[in-house]
Amino acid sequence: MLMSQLYAPTLRETPSEAELVSHQLMLRAGLMRRSASGMYTFLPLGLRVIRKVEQIIREEMNAIMGQEVLMPIVQPAEIWQESGRWDEYGDEMFRLKDRNGRQFCLGPTHEELITALVRSEVRSYRQLPLRLYQIQNKYRDEIRPRFGLMRGREFIMKDMYSFDKDEEGLDASYWAAYHAYERIFKRCGVEARPVEADSGAIGGDVTHEFMVLAEAGEDSVLHCLKCGYAANVERAEGVDRKLPAPNGEKQPLQEVATPQVSTIAQVCAFLNKEPQDCIKTLIYLADGRPVAALVRGDHNLNEIKLRKFLNCDVLELADEDTIVRITGAPVGFAGPVGLDVPLYADYAVKYILNAVVGANKQDAHLINANLDRDFQVTEFADLREVQPGDPCPRCGDALEGARGIEVGQVFKLGTKYSKAMGATFLQENGVETPFVMGCYGIGVGRTVAAVIEKNHDADGIIWPISIAPYHVIIVPVSVKDPAQTEAAYKLYQELQAAGIEVVLDDRDERPGVKFKDADLIGFPIRVTIGPKSLEKGEMELVIRRTKEVRSLPVGSILAAIREILEGGEQE
Repeated sequence: MLMSQLYAPTLRETPSEAELVSHQLMLRAGLMRRSASGMYTFLPLGLRVIRKVEQIIREEMNAIMGQEVLMPIVQPAEIWQESGRWDEYGDEMFRLKDRNGRQFCLGPTHEELITALVRSEVRSYRQLPLRLYQIQNKYRDEIRPRFGLMRGREFIMKDMYSFDKDEEGLDASYWAAYHAYERIFKRCGVEARPVEADSGAIGGDVTHEFMVLAEAGEDSVLHCLKCGYAANVERAEGVDRKLPAPNGEKQPLQEVATPQVSTIAQVCAFLNKEPQDCIKTLIYLADGRPVAALVRGDHNLNEIKLRKFLNCDVLELADEDTIVRITGAPVGFAGPVGLDVPLYADYAVKYILNAVVGANKQDAHLINANLDRDFQVTEFADLREVQPGDPCPRCGDALEGARGIEVGQVFKLGTKYSKAMGATFLQENGVETPFVMGCYGIGVGRTVAAVIEKNHDADGIIWPISIAPYHVIIVPVSVKDPAQTEAAYKLYQELQAAGIEVVLDDRDERPGVKFKDADLIGFPIRVTIGPKSLEKGEMELVIRRTKEVRSLPVGSILAAIREILEGGEQE
């Protein structure tokens, strides 16, 4: 490809809309352009990178018996109503009607459609296991699209769905996909750490997210350097440290006036106490039933853990009127003493002596509240958000905190969709049984963004060879010099004949402009042809990642480039 013909409009200034480095560089390097909020057009260089990531994904999916299909983006409401997710999915779903008033959605995911497809075709255990995947656009009406490809309304996803006859088969499919993901991200030139996670709206009991640890990440990750345990903060397991019983004398329960003091910080300042001496009492409605959740004052409640522990479909904080009705006080003064609803407490609450709690009375708190004497807990559980420094649930070592970019996730769905949608097959004994399902997603564009976040410098992108848009750029210092131009075109043709992806910068621009564009776009190898080196029968080879410069004889340039590309020197 000639640079003069390549549609790669580079920018010298960073667009004001771009906050993350990946977003800035994808715009500046001419990889994409914004079409609307959260939606982007991929330009030729960007699309070449996307296609290379897709090809790596296809190869690895095919290697584990995945078969590629392509399903419609527009999905009928009926199948989502069958699964129960039409109303559950919420405002992120783009909904539309055809001219006859029939309801549809733009697919945010495809569990329902693939289940409907397979239930109509697969009838026997002999047809299993079955692993079907697609690479296709998805649509989610994000309330706040941001960070370029990190969180958009339209994005490219690879989603695979497995159908097995039993849990053992699902386990095989799950771990086959898990290990394929490890290979995919490694081949893309980025380390993606699998972490335990919550399944969210997709459902299922077991799931791992693949996280690229980076400051630009939206997710909080906790991981153990000793044993390798890692989890999203939503899923990270807290442990009952089994501390000794609180040491000290239980003081008499006492009510104190705390006018206009309702938050933990205000209470501590007013009473000269520490947050760990307080108990927060939060009133929730679990499927409409009021419950109270107790956590230590310096801890945050994990609503996902509470919802799972209570096994409820809907968990929501009680509104102000409900709180007044249940506690007798406005928000900020609830406490466990005398509260006539089930009390569910985090393990840490066990070990608080003479706690500060709300008095269930406006402008009042209780001091010296003690478990068993003053209030009874219905049940203890792991209910809080785990924090850096907390013990690892596997080995007890201190957990480290980090930010992560989620690039993929694997789920064990079980029979969540097959049961709801009547998708069954005949077992060997003739019994009709729901398919045991799994699903496995990779964000293609987000993977590209994550690669850039981990592979860049002040000059631009540093592509891994495996997904670079082109491998080599040839830069003659002056296209007005016939000797340079002739040498450049000759090498260009040799590289093309050798199957090497190459761009020749034939523009009549200053050398500095060409070099800046080459570094910004991130070509792994640059061959510079200048008058002095050419007089000596040499060309200058520059490796983008290391900035190493080699002056080589013209006749050995092709061999040197082949050695770099085949040896993965850039990786």
